[in-house]
Amino acid sequence: MKFVIDDTIAFVKGVFEPYADVVYKAGADICNADVLDADALIIRTRTRCDAALLDGSSVKIIAMASIGMHNIDIEYCEAHGIFVQNATGCNAGGVMNYVFSALYGTAARKTISLSGATMGIIGLGNSGRRVAKMARYLGFKVLQYDPPKAAVEGPDAYCTLDELLADSDIITLHIPLTDATRNMCDASFFAKMSPGTFFINSSRGELVDENALMEAIPRLGPVIIDAWRNEPVINADLLEMVDIATPHIAGYSYQGKQTAALTVVRAVARYFSISQLYDFFPPTDIKELEAIRLDLKDKSQGEIASMLQYNYPIFTDDFMLRMNPADFEYLRHNYSYRREFYVDY
Repeated sequence: MKFVIDDTIAFVKGVFEPYADVVYKAGADICNADVLDADALIIRTRTRCDAALLDGSSVKIIAMASIGMHNIDIEYCEAHGIFVQNATGCNAGGVMNYVFSALYGTAARKTISLSGATMGIIGLGNSGRRVAKMARYLGFKVLQYDPPKAAVEGPDAYCTLDELLADSDIITLHIPLTDATRNMCDASFFAKMSPGTFFINSSRGELVDENALMEAIPRLGPVIIDAWRNEPVINADLLEMVDIATPHIAGYSYQGKQTAALTVVRAVARYFSISQLYDFFPPTDIKELEAIRLDLKDKSQGEIASMLQYNYPIFTDDFMLRMNPADFEYLRHNYSYRREFYVDY
């Protein structure tokens, strides 16, 4: 067998070598010639999997070490019998950590009170639900918008998008990129937000019309951007205008990367009956990166901000990107994975 693997995926190097010929390559550079005789692709979102890549190939499974699958032509894969597995929920803890470190860090810098604030969460998948749970733990009122979830669960826990935009002090995006969600954050979207509202995008850059956002920024509150259009060549003007800018690393926790790795390894192992890897789990022998429990209950806003910044100093990531935006991809691929923090809800 032959497996082609994105060389930036953590914890997988050396795992499959006893069972297959393995080729490691930068995700964006994987091409048709690489996969013609490949049985498995183990990748992230930088590899576009469509007819141009897969025609004539022997690929049987695509295992994604990420939650996003906007780079996969699902119809093509289904038509050609290619099984696709993503790492659902792997980044939820890291994204939750990112949102609250960014939120409290920015509020502290700008002396903005979060007491009694309402958080509007757009998208209640794994990440959105983790953010909602933490928000309630910290005393925020929570508004939720997710039409597919509301259709299944009933409308009582959800509101309309217009209600969320008008009534939230903080708006955070946790939705996939689809034809329906592309550019959903347009001029009309931002016009409906109340003045001074926080805006956080840690999902996908193409959800946001960046020109509309830049026009809206003077009337908004702090803007925190982790996901950008046209990555890795990002909008330099927008970079200068936002309060926190990071290179699409919101979900880059040590625990998240472990989960992504075990998901893809186990999926490929089961597909090809490599029983030795059915229970694969990446190493957890770095004490400094073990997840840590924080007691944030009944703490002041300043105390919470200090504790979150100590455990994830997000402004370091912001500084590194601002120093050289052209290093976006380098910063992302060479990121020092941070440990997650959690609370007892």
